[in-house]
Amino acid sequence: MRDIVIAGNWKMNKDLAEVRSFCKAISGSFTGKKLGKVLPIIAPTYPFLSAAWRELEGSPVKLAAQDVSSHTSGAFTGEVSALMLASLGVPYCIVGHSERRQYHNESDALIKEKILQLIDAGIKPIICVGETLEQREVGHTTKIVIDQLDGCLHGINIYSPKDIMIAYEPVWAIGTGRNATGEQAQEVHRLIRNWLTSQYNKVLSDEISILYGGSVKPENLAELLVMQDIDGGLIGGASLDAASYLKMIEISMNVSKR
Repeated sequence: MRDIVIAGNWKMNKDLAEVRSFCKAISGSFTGKKLGKVLPIIAPTYPFLSAAWRELEGSPVKLAAQDVSSHTSGAFTGEVSALMLASLGVPYCIVGHSERRQYHNESDALIKEKILQLIDAGIKPIICVGETLEQREVGHTTKIVIDQLDGCLHGINIYSPKDIMIAYEPVWAIGTGRNATGEQAQEVHRLIRNWLTSQYNKVLSDEISILYGGSVKPENLAELLVMQDIDGGLIGGASLDAASYLKMIEISMNVSKR
């Protein structure tokens, strides 16, 4: 059975006091609870990873970075390497987010280099793929998603479901309030799982968690999680509020017991 992952991508939000307050609010909420296959993750900005780790120590909540350098070390001002993240004990990292692709012109080739850096450092990449509204409207969803998977993962050996996680994030549904229906998201998640089967093997494909990202919130999470190939959410705005985040954990726990 695959993990149900509730990953909060905070983007460029929260100062130090707010990070500490959020982490304190949620860390004590899991005392005595068995989460089963539910895996809570939060992704603060770089400066606050250590502070979040200290507040969450002993809780089941894991940390993710929002990005990583494609370089190991050197004269790359402002960059943060996978080895630096590993030295902090960060187990996950988001790569290929649509905002990085759009605002920083990140190519699939660059994202592939980041994935390799993370795998070498023992960090599990959360690899984002997804189409724009224009691409969906002209029927190019399948081509775009497959091209991104090919570009990011071609030639990378994956031996275990612990090596990677994938997030399908339709760009047209990110921060717009316009989310894909469960059926629309499931169609692409099935496409991704079939691609994993064809490139690797069915046993591996069946065990890799594929998340949905696109205006996920407590009100629509259950509809998504009941779909066969949707294994959680990469969640933006709704993960910034502690009560909302905890509600999504609760919903996931109920779904995972079915």
